Amino acid sequence: MNFASDNWAGAAPQIVEALGRHAAGFGAAYGASELDAAVTEKFCEIFEREVAVLLVPTGTAANALAITCAMKPGGIAIAHRGAHLVEDECGAAEFLSGGRIEWVDGVGGRIDPVALAGHLQRYDPPFLHHGRAVALSLTQASEAGTVYSLDEIRELAGQARRLGMSVHMDGARFANALVALDASPAQMTWQAGIDLLSFGATKNGCWCAEALVLFDPALRETAEYLRKRSGFLFSKSRFVAAQFEAYFAGGLWLELAAHANAMAGQLRAAISSGKRVRLAWPGQANEVFFVANRETEMKLQQAGARFHEWQPPHEVAAKLAENEAVFRLVASFATSAPEVAAFAALVS
Repeated sequence: MNFASDNWAGAAPQIVEALGRHAAGFGAAYGASELDAAVTEKFCEIFEREVAVLLVPTGTAANALAITCAMKPGGIAIAHRGAHLVEDECGAAEFLSGGRIEWVDGVGGRIDPVALAGHLQRYDPPFLHHGRAVALSLTQASEAGTVYSLDEIRELAGQARRLGMSVHMDGARFANALVALDASPAQMTWQAGIDLLSFGATKNGCWCAEALVLFDPALRETAEYLRKRSGFLFSKSRFVAAQFEAYFAGGLWLELAAHANAMAGQLRAAISSGKRVRLAWPGQANEVFFVANRETEMKLQQAGARFHEWQPPHEVAAKLAENEAVFRLVASFATSAPEVAAFAALVS
């Protein structure tokens, strides 16, 4: 019963096969191979327009490069207070970009549009001593396992664009959000006002496959120099491209995400009907958060369930009893129905 993280899961068989198939022979390095070009074409097909694609080693690299592409002197990027960009990347975006990140709040891991409007008032009109807001980052799916609707993305992106800001989407769990919304990649990104996308596949069955997708290909030259200078350029990038080739083939990426989401849905149902724990909040993607007391947590861990404690948002923390905490379960492409059933039996 391993629900620790989708990062803990291995690689899907189709990804492993593709890596083995492309291991022999030779291919041009640094993104110049035929396979790299074919994968870029596939990205363009998926997003229904010309895009620039930069393969990178980690989601942190993609996020930091995206913010740096949008940065200007005195620049400020804005994200949700619980965003990975804020909480879990050790200041990488600030380090690379030379700017700073400010956060705004919102229930369920999503930026509240009223809170964003209030925050942006500080920078409208611009005031030299405050700095200037240059980028908005939205995490889709959020760190709370929730998903922005298309209308919510459009609303938040519209606020940012009115101030001339770039809009970034951290899509570490992009496929999970896409499946949850039953939307197209184009609808959830550039058609809703997104300029730059951190496209994650590592959490959804790949070995190591992340990309920065630029919906304005004119940004490519700047982004490529930044990628090289920051040490994020793969030499044998065809091995990342090979993963994406298999990931997209036959809609595998959506199948893997749909399975993870379905397993998470079963976990939510088990928690909702159980007597020992309760849902911390609703969710739509592959992360599930529940509240339990310390005794129950210990029994679940001793029974073989693997999960992590989670820092609760303030609106949830205020409702916890003294001996209670919030915990996170993450379903992945590798999560099985028997695992979920075993956990359900423990909390019933």
